[in-house]
Amino acid sequence: MHVSLSDYFKGPSASLDDQIESYATERVPDSARWRRPAILLVLTGNVTAMFWFALGGQIGFLVGWPLFLVPVAYMVIGATVVGALVMRIASQQGLSLPLLSRGLGFGAKGSAVASFVYAINYVFYFIFEGSIVSHGLSELLGISINSAAASVVFAIVASIALYFSWRGMHSMNLLQRFGAPIFLLLFIIGLVMLAKGYVLVGPGQWEVTGGVTGAAMWQAMSLANGQVVFQALIATDYGRFIKRSVSYVGAGAVMLTELLMIVVVMILGVFLGFTMLQHFSGTQAERELSATDPGLIFAVVMGVLGVIFAIITQIRINVMNLYSGSLALANTWDALSTKRIGRQWWMVALVLVGIVLYPINILQYTDKFLAITGIMTNTWIFILLSDYFVCRKWLRLAPVDSIEYRDHEVKNWNVCGIAALLVSFAVGAVGVAGVYPLYYASFIAMLLGPAIYIPLTILTKGSQYRPGAPSVQDEDPTPAPALD
Repeated sequence: MHVSLSDYFKGPSASLDDQIESYATERVPDSARWRRPAILLVLTGNVTAMFWFALGGQIGFLVGWPLFLVPVAYMVIGATVVGALVMRIASQQGLSLPLLSRGLGFGAKGSAVASFVYAINYVFYFIFEGSIVSHGLSELLGISINSAAASVVFAIVASIALYFSWRGMHSMNLLQRFGAPIFLLLFIIGLVMLAKGYVLVGPGQWEVTGGVTGAAMWQAMSLANGQVVFQALIATDYGRFIKRSVSYVGAGAVMLTELLMIVVVMILGVFLGFTMLQHFSGTQAERELSATDPGLIFAVVMGVLGVIFAIITQIRINVMNLYSGSLALANTWDALSTKRIGRQWWMVALVLVGIVLYPINILQYTDKFLAITGIMTNTWIFILLSDYFVCRKWLRLAPVDSIEYRDHEVKNWNVCGIAALLVSFAVGAVGVAGVYPLYYASFIAMLLGPAIYIPLTILTKGSQYRPGAPSVQDEDPTPAPALD
């Protein structure tokens, strides 16, 4: 059968109900699988997020050049490896990570804890991206970023993102196909305007005042660590649609391609930050905060075009934030209640929460939030991976061919996973409270989780996987379909 080039970047046809619901609480069937180029196209919305300009600038101001490359290399390598592992598991099983968590370490109701943790991330990123756009519009219109009018602006832009994410993967695929060329064109125009109107500051001048300290490098590593797992989680929300024949190498190639593009955007963020730093007033910290706010920078450099650029970019990433956040919340609710609420209504809830929380200007808390999300998401996923590869594949405490997720086929609460998660959270929270440096917290928590989970699962002999069974050595009666 002849397949045109454009078909490689499109998903299979699906009913409107399937597009909207997007298999939020069930397996993705073989008939709904996408080709890898189509998945990668959707993920380009993440590549061009304003967040990466901001994160690049923040790491650049902490450690300068070329030390900037150390935490970035850690992020790329770590996210590629973790992403390849979890994406292949998700593609084999056709399940989202919240659904996988039911069988892999947490139980039917216990997975609600992991799903809710996951959703919190998207609330932050949704507000973060929306705030960047609102700041740009506020600069253009002369509106205070802390005013009620700025909140209205945020609500309008958020509603546009809601419209484009309503039909899930299909509407996002369409948006990214047409949005990517517009993004590139406006960004090139912005760089030309920057070069004509400002003195450009190259890598040779990306220096930290007073030199780089060990604490600053650890802070930069902590910022990167917050993304090592989270980028894998984003990719896996879409990776569950990849054909089940994908290999670890194939899944890793998708991750690496996306991450290398992200690095380019981060380096440009450092470039913009150091170039624009001298054009903002206030203390050094205030100037750096402004110089790592892409919406503000592009509005200053490009005027109306800069705001349009920010809006298009924000919509492309916030449709992904709404989509993944709604998957997590749908699974949280599904695990706790028999009354079902459609995925699309959880997107509406995310928009409303974002509007309420917008005034706190979340950009100034990026370092703290990334440390906290690193504690939560990294610990969760490292427990999940330790279950799959150690407890199942190596120790054979449960079947590995098919991960069960249905109610009554898994325990409500897997005490091993819940105990490991809560203890790790508590140890991480002590770091957040300042008992030990915050930048160590996510690293300690993510290693502690598996170190607790594996011995507990061995001691309980796998009895926490299924209700009414002392151990689970038998085959799953409803395995996932065989490989193509």
